[in-house]
Amino acid sequence: MIVTTLGIPEVLIIQPQVFGDSRGFFLESYNQQAFNKATGLNVWFVQDNHSRSAKGVLRGLHYQIQQPQGKLVRVVRGSIFDVAVDMRKKSPTFGQWVGVELNEENHTQLWVPPGFAHGFVVLSDATEVFYKTTDYYAPEFERSIIWNDPDLAIDWPIQEEPRLSAKDNAGLPLAQAEVFL
Repeated sequence: MIVTTLGIPEVLIIQPQVFGDSRGFFLESYNQQAFNKATGLNVWFVQDNHSRSAKGVLRGLHYQIQQPQGKLVRVVRGSIFDVAVDMRKKSPTFGQWVGVELNEENHTQLWVPPGFAHGFVVLSDATEVFYKTTDYYAPEFERSIIWNDPDLAIDWPIQEEPRLSAKDNAGLPLAQAEVFL
């Protein structure tokens, strides 16, 4: 696997080795030892999540203020633009974001560390996203940042207003949100 950093060093792009021929392909989507060795991390995943969304759906930006979750995100069908926002007040990259396209063709995965808000917008007709988390979902601690916060100025690759859940539509701007101290 190949590991590269984005503009925020803790957010990693993971590119697994893909073996393909005329029959299709094979890849090892996750291997605990290989992941920890390649990333220098020592993480343990406790939950797998799988979502399906239509084109134009935007999910996020979500985080848990307690029981923060690290996430290893990949697309098994379709394409998304995936975003991580640093919510750690004492971090030199606090309030900054990074984004990358994940799709079924590039097999790229994104490591979003605990302490970051996470969200994505669907770029293809139907997309399935699979992600592992380092802590359990705790709805009482879940928070949401509004997707179009002008202070974040995320450059979402969309032309129209995204389709949001009521929860995501009620997200707060970063300036009013609970953050990690």
